[in-house]
Amino acid sequence: MHSRLVVVGGGAAGMSAASAARRVDPELEIVVLEATGYVAYGLCGIPYYLAGLVGTAEELLAYPAAYFGGRRRIDVRHHVQVTDLDPDGHTVGYRQGGRAHRLGYSRLVVTAGGTPNRPALDGVRSDRVFTIRTLEDAIALRSLLDAGRVGHALVVGAGYIGLEMAEAFAVRGCAVTVVERLDRVLPGFDEPIASTVEAHVREHVDLRLGADLREVLDLAPDVVVLATGVRPEASIAAAQGARTGPAGALLVDARMRTSLADVWAAGDCIAPHHRVLGGPAFVPLGPTANKTGRVAGTVAAGGEAEFGGIVGTAVVKVFDLEVARTGLSVVDAEAAGLPAHATDIVHRTRAKYYPGSAELHVRLVHGEGGRLLGAQMVGREGAAKRIDVVAAALHAGMTVADLLGLDLSYAPPFAPVYDPLLIAAQAADRALEAV
Repeated sequence: MHSRLVVVGGGAAGMSAASAARRVDPELEIVVLEATGYVAYGLCGIPYYLAGLVGTAEELLAYPAAYFGGRRRIDVRHHVQVTDLDPDGHTVGYRQGGRAHRLGYSRLVVTAGGTPNRPALDGVRSDRVFTIRTLEDAIALRSLLDAGRVGHALVVGAGYIGLEMAEAFAVRGCAVTVVERLDRVLPGFDEPIASTVEAHVREHVDLRLGADLREVLDLAPDVVVLATGVRPEASIAAAQGARTGPAGALLVDARMRTSLADVWAAGDCIAPHHRVLGGPAFVPLGPTANKTGRVAGTVAAGGEAEFGGIVGTAVVKVFDLEVARTGLSVVDAEAAGLPAHATDIVHRTRAKYYPGSAELHVRLVHGEGGRLLGAQMVGREGAAKRIDVVAAALHAGMTVADLLGLDLSYAPPFAPVYDPLLIAAQAADRALEAV
């Protein structure tokens, strides 16, 4: 068989892998097997499409439908369900159009993404339950919203996606109920940050924490959105003995190689190296999918690339708030057996005399010897700008003292002389001296 690269999944990781492979080897045959009717679209943009801020679904596509086949000579096969993998025979099995097929490969990249967790929803019509993991789901839900057929929306889950969807429905004039089985919003954040977000969410929608989903279904919502997290779709490789780690995600090295010969993996189905934890972690986020896909495709096609790891940086807009985190929370650190302390400050985002200044809550998480472990922030502005500074500091292995010494920008419209991040570092440094 001539050289053929097969990519399972046409999302961010899959199309990054296919495109990177094409750049390395102009003659390589590349086949992408995609379960839906779309590839390379902005999954994170779906809440804003549903809110009406993005006019059409096509605007979420990175490239027109014919681009990959025409310009990049990538054979994209839609509506394909991959069923099995034979690593010894170098073949994958799949179903398309009701028929079973087998396809040989020289090298394989698995980018199957994540599978939504689906709690039982007895008594709710299946065509009114959405997971917001595919563009088809988003288009169907948008059609209901545009037709005025959604008066009351129930969002299950109060994580990133759940709160983004709550805002999208509220923008469209719907009554919104958010139900979360835990007693807090944003489970990945420490309580002081989460409580601020909770109070703000309650100003806009009906939020029910620690709630029984069965009781909420008595409200008879017009649509239900499941935002209860995802688990890695690693089954086809794991079934053949590929090593897995946290949450059952595939374990890969820095070159995105799995433990199976000639099989790479990337995106939401893997547990990449976490630079703060010092080991693998399942943190499914878009930038990681794109970066790991590019590395996997480059190496699978014969090139050289490595992925430097993650620190778990994320930011989310929740109505009028910016909420951001990077590295470890106190809960994360304690779960990993790392002694951790937190320092909280609230400071202005601009010079006090400059119009528009707002308060920003900064929480620095630090360990023994002043080691910087992470940060969380919430405010009406400034969190997204500053969380990236801490992310860079974590990549560089900085301490709290190193952070305090950074030469950060200053101008009254953008920051006070002592930036909130520096105020937080100063407070943490003093706390460390007092120990």
